[in-house]
Amino acid sequence: MGVRLIIMGPPGVGKGTQGEFLAERFGVPRLSTGDMIRAALHAGTPLGERVRVYYEAGELVPDEVVLGLIAEAFDGSEASGGFVLDGFPRTIPQADGLGELLADRDIELDAVLSLEAPEEELVDRISGRRVCGSCGLVTHVRAVGEDAACPDCGAALVQRSDDRAETVRNRLAVYRAQTEPLLAYYARSATGLTAVDGTGTLEAVRDRLFETLRVAEMAG
Repeated sequence: MGVRLIIMGPPGVGKGTQGEFLAERFGVPRLSTGDMIRAALHAGTPLGERVRVYYEAGELVPDEVVLGLIAEAFDGSEASGGFVLDGFPRTIPQADGLGELLADRDIELDAVLSLEAPEEELVDRISGRRVCGSCGLVTHVRAVGEDAACPDCGAALVQRSDDRAETVRNRLAVYRAQTEPLLAYYARSATGLTAVDGTGTLEAVRDRLFETLRVAEMAG
């Protein structure tokens, strides 16, 4: 049975991975706006060419263009049975635009899920991430140690510049300022907002999400 979900949460909380779990579990596509933008660029669609203008100018893609990509996805056969929307909306104007798209198509959301974890854990998750400059392996200092070489190929492991602790804290501050108001927005909506504990193993968080949706389905 398909579902129509939004999954949101701060950087490092794992919403992309959990969105994939949910999409697989319910047999629906995961609609990531980042992935959709890259696909439109690659395909050279009319909307993709509009996106390219902003990309090549180093500017943010406007909300109306992103909403156009989402509208295309809603109108395509792949998302006709449901979707997991990941990474959008990020702001209240985007949420308003999304609401209009859904209303125009008589689509009702089944749930809006907010994955939550303490800031220090999120900083640790991201700032401890290391990437192999040779084979591309992504690991964590907890798994390999601070000065370890890549366990797969022996090359040096590096920390990406945007994974440094001070950068991560800035990203979290932007999230709080820009995206957290959406929590109140959806809490007031007809769909409501369901907070889910995002701490623990990937499997533990996945199981909490599945159980949350199972309970909601039974209640409905």
